[in-house]
Amino acid sequence: MKVRTASLRDLGRVEQLYHAGSRITQVEPPVRLWSLFSRTLSALLPLTGESLLFVCEDRGRVAGFIQASSQSAAGPGSSRLQVLNLCLGASHDVRVAGALVDHLCNQCLDRGVLRLFVRLPLDDPLLPVFRQSGFRQYATELILYADAPVQNEAPPPPGLRPVRGRDDRMVYHLYRKVTPMGVAGVEAPSYPHWRALKRDWARPPQTRGQEVELVVDRVELVSWARVRVSEGAQPHTLSFMTLPEDGMAGEIADAALGRLGSECGPTWSSLRHYDSLMIGALLARNFEILVHQALLVRELAIRAPVREKGLVPSFG
Repeated sequence: MKVRTASLRDLGRVEQLYHAGSRITQVEPPVRLWSLFSRTLSALLPLTGESLLFVCEDRGRVAGFIQASSQSAAGPGSSRLQVLNLCLGASHDVRVAGALVDHLCNQCLDRGVLRLFVRLPLDDPLLPVFRQSGFRQYATELILYADAPVQNEAPPPPGLRPVRGRDDRMVYHLYRKVTPMGVAGVEAPSYPHWRALKRDWARPPQTRGQEVELVVDRVELVSWARVRVSEGAQPHTLSFMTLPEDGMAGEIADAALGRLGSECGPTWSSLRHYDSLMIGALLARNFEILVHQALLVRELAIRAPVREKGLVPSFG
């Protein structure tokens, strides 16, 4: 087996593997959300300097490939990549996948990448490959979907208003309050990182539509929602952050659904395992959990331990 950088001659076989082989992040009907989770292969070709594509050759034939691309949420002074695709031919085992993942990690180190991210379903057969390659799970993501969400007829919560430009800092503080430290330290350890991350939240590629952000302002921001009204066949997109106040999750869910109209049609939302109140509110409004995803990260930078200064007793 030989792993190398893909060339233009490999693209035909790569496209064939993408459509016919076994790959990460497959979702069955009623809606196939691959295009919502990451960019499609065709959207990244021809290759750019921000995308890495490696193929594994076995007996002169491409047996699999791995693809990663830079995150706009990398922020200043750091570099991070997201694994978009890992595809294998139907007749090849996970040893090919392991060789591809190891080669990608080594290439990322050479390029100064600090962190490598991947998301895939909890029951994906390739999950052990990433764990054995040093990836750790820092969160679980739930994709909720409804063909026809149900909105409760209720007055809007007190303090509901559209987001203003100067609210960014307050929304960031809300993010730090509702996000566990272990997750925030990986995703957005600082305000500049978070601003870059926020631009990518719930923005399905290759979709168009109107977007509005709402907050509930009660001296401090206690809830935030982003509503993306899709055009065409793509589902509408909802994103939420809310403090665990009694009834707040249901109120902001109804306010967001109200922006979609009485017959809003297919809608989806991506939430984390710690958003239990928000998950419950959406389930009560005709949503169902479509898939559980593991969010994995591998720290590629080697951090040298810092020597602590000894305590010197002081007398007198």
